[in-house]
Amino acid sequence: MEENSRKSTDIKNSQGADYRNSGSRGSGQHNDPEGSNTPKMPNFEKMIIYLVIGFLFTLLLNSLLSSWLKDASSREISYTEFIQKVEDGKVQSVVFDYQNSQIFIVPSKNDESSASLGTITYYTGYIEDSTLLPLLNEHDVIVDSEIPEQTSPVMSILSWILPILFIWLLMSWMSRKLIGRMNGGIGGIGKSNAKVYNMEKGTGVTFKDVAGQDEAKESLMEIVDYLHNPKKYTAIGAKLPKGALLVGPPGTGKTLLAKAVAGEAHVPFFSISGSDFVEMFVGMGAKRVRDLFEQAEAKAPCIVFIDEIDAIGKSRDNQIGGNDEREQTLNQLLTQMDGFDDSKAVVVLAATNRPEVLDKALRRPGRFDRTIQVTQPDKQGRIDILKVHCQKVRLDESVDLNEIALATSGASGADLANIVNEAALRAVRMGRSLISQEDLFESVEVIIAGQQRKNHIMSKEERTIVSYHEIGHALVAARQTNTQPIQKITIIPRTSGALGYTMQMPEEERFLMKKPEMLQEIVTLLGGRAAEQVRFGVVTTGASNDIEKATDLARKMVTMYGMSDEFGMMGLELPGSQYMDGRPVKTCSEETMARADEIVRSTLEQSYNTAVMILEENRDDLDKAAEYLLEKETITGEEFMNIISHKATETSD
Repeated sequence: MEENSRKSTDIKNSQGADYRNSGSRGSGQHNDPEGSNTPKMPNFEKMIIYLVIGFLFTLLLNSLLSSWLKDASSREISYTEFIQKVEDGKVQSVVFDYQNSQIFIVPSKNDESSASLGTITYYTGYIEDSTLLPLLNEHDVIVDSEIPEQTSPVMSILSWILPILFIWLLMSWMSRKLIGRMNGGIGGIGKSNAKVYNMEKGTGVTFKDVAGQDEAKESLMEIVDYLHNPKKYTAIGAKLPKGALLVGPPGTGKTLLAKAVAGEAHVPFFSISGSDFVEMFVGMGAKRVRDLFEQAEAKAPCIVFIDEIDAIGKSRDNQIGGNDEREQTLNQLLTQMDGFDDSKAVVVLAATNRPEVLDKALRRPGRFDRTIQVTQPDKQGRIDILKVHCQKVRLDESVDLNEIALATSGASGADLANIVNEAALRAVRMGRSLISQEDLFESVEVIIAGQQRKNHIMSKEERTIVSYHEIGHALVAARQTNTQPIQKITIIPRTSGALGYTMQMPEEERFLMKKPEMLQEIVTLLGGRAAEQVRFGVVTTGASNDIEKATDLARKMVTMYGMSDEFGMMGLELPGSQYMDGRPVKTCSEETMARADEIVRSTLEQSYNTAVMILEENRDDLDKAAEYLLEKETITGEEFMNIISHKATETSD
């Protein structure tokens, strides 16, 4: 149940039947054809900025020094003091500046005050004095026509030579930086930014820290054994695989597996992201690839791990708008992997969640010899992952990881780690020192629907509608034979926007769905809208998410699963990105797809009518359970089943 356009994160088997209202819904995906490869500002640009700042600083310094030295080279005196200096014979010449009403005075050599301060001039205000000129003539004072320019060697050094020296030092420093890093590219752009873990410290991760990926670990264990005992393989003529590509959805532990391989092999581990190779300067990405493999060969045997390799490994399709720099980087990577010396034992591991976009030349044998699938863990895998993460927290005796694993079908290792952490945080909030089963189940709900909104107040009418909506889902599911048991029903709003939800939990791990089960799932999804129609005679906006899920399931039955009578096994759509939930691609005409839309609409209509019929036949149970949920706000599946089975027991008696 959603009151706005935000979309909650669903774990596949615990989606429940959310009561959600209408509104525009984002896809939650951002299509970036170039990848998130925005390069940082290179050091060359920084040097240009330093040069500009240095030039501006020099101008400012020159201006300040000139102003200070000008003030220091001239001194104002009073007119009386000026007359006294003339009478004492301490004035060599004067200049009358009638425009500024000033008199500039050049002292003679016998002026002790001027000699103690260095070469200095005086100035005073001009006063019309008829006795001044005769007095100047009497003491042989020269009356000049130009204002004297007193420039001392100290002033020249401070005002010009010092700023020039600063610029020279700045340019020398930048030249040393450029020359010193020329082998690595301008400003160090050609140097690889790989993070190196040495064999003494290790990565801190081993295969004991990786759970739920037994098949992937088995494939990688052979690489570890080869690095430990290369002679055992070379004796029979076997060669070390040059590369292994880890493929799987986000959060399944691809990077963790790569670190575990290095941790088990006790060899240096170079870790770098594919986007780190992309630079704004042409050829710098290829230079970084060469530098990385030069470092790796120098420390062989070792492991090179390139995360998100699709950032540089996209197919070279030569379309308009392609990235030449990325293609050059990819070409260099292909060349480096071909040029490996088998005796040096350098293994390249790479990870991606978009294998369909990788260049075919990158995935061929001899480069990435193995493709290792890192899939979502099964039930036993989820139990093992939960055990690994629960080793770091304190659990009470009520915790049953088997039930948590059943409730989290489709969850990745990162999801399970987050669930355990959320449970620990909740235990602290509740003032407990141990994590309970309730904390773990509540954390599952937090991942699905968000935190409870305690301050969100709904009117009594809305709470009644939400109650009937959620009971509609649960009652329709309970009255069918191929549905999952009810785990919990609640009408407490969540931060994801859900005003209530019904959680179903399977009794066992399932990998396939039969057509009758899928049809009944659609009926269950539409049970909330049907309950509104049966009880109130009107429908609300709360079933938007239910309709979205039901439509998607019905469309896949027709277009992908071959479950329609009219089209049979004809595939009308191809799935998008295998691991990124991309949009499907049509493989049929518009007329055929229009007919498929009619079949989908008809399927939804029949399912809705079935849900209405079930609820009308069980109207008493619907009212009774909805009133109980309205009072309690949250009930368990067991409580719900006791309510709807009470009437059947009385009838049989």
